[in-house]
Amino acid sequence: MMKKNIITVVLIFSAVLCFGDSNFYEGEQLLMQGKPAQALDPLARAMSENPSRVTTYIYIGIAYEQLGRVEEAIAVYRRALPIAGILTANVANNLANVYFLRGNSDMAEQYYTQAIGFNSIYSNAYLGRANTRIKTGNYKNAIADYEHYISLEPRSEQRGKIESLINLLHTEAAAEEMKKMLAEEEARRIAEERQKLLDAVSASLQSAADASKGLSFGAESVEGYVGEFELE
Repeated sequence: MMKKNIITVVLIFSAVLCFGDSNFYEGEQLLMQGKPAQALDPLARAMSENPSRVTTYIYIGIAYEQLGRVEEAIAVYRRALPIAGILTANVANNLANVYFLRGNSDMAEQYYTQAIGFNSIYSNAYLGRANTRIKTGNYKNAIADYEHYISLEPRSEQRGKIESLINLLHTEAAAEEMKKMLAEEEARRIAEERQKLLDAVSASLQSAADASKGLSFGAESVEGYVGEFELE
């Protein structure tokens, strides 16, 4: 009797696992077929059945992205991040991608950097961060990220475009540096001229003060004398 009960429990447990997996695989297949809206329900059920499977969160986030539901994608990725484990770089990178698409460069760079911090050879994060840094005008560091990406992905189909972009960025970075130097020089020149003007005005006021000392009519004025002068 006990043996029969044990077998029944094992069968029920196996059925639950298969059911949970069936929802996951159904959602996965629908997502791969380009049907994100249909994929959401089975993936949501799979997440309820197995809240620790990080891949489910990632799939749901991707589905939301494809549907343009950006805020919901951000929410599910942020929910997955603390439990992502070995997939932390993947989740952080996806989260950064969503912020990039939303136009929030600061948050995008933050999460690309987090992905790289967890996995220093996660090439997509370098590429994403480089693109983000171009948006913020940080050309020097964008070049470094593009070069790092190429070193990790030497056979990338995008290598030619990236190398062309790096050359353009070197030119732009040099131009920006020259502009910065000229601006600093102009600011220094203006500051010097302003100081000279202040010094001239100050000197003029000091000269006027010195000249007025002999013309004071206060306690230092000559008293009037009434009477006759007597010569001895």
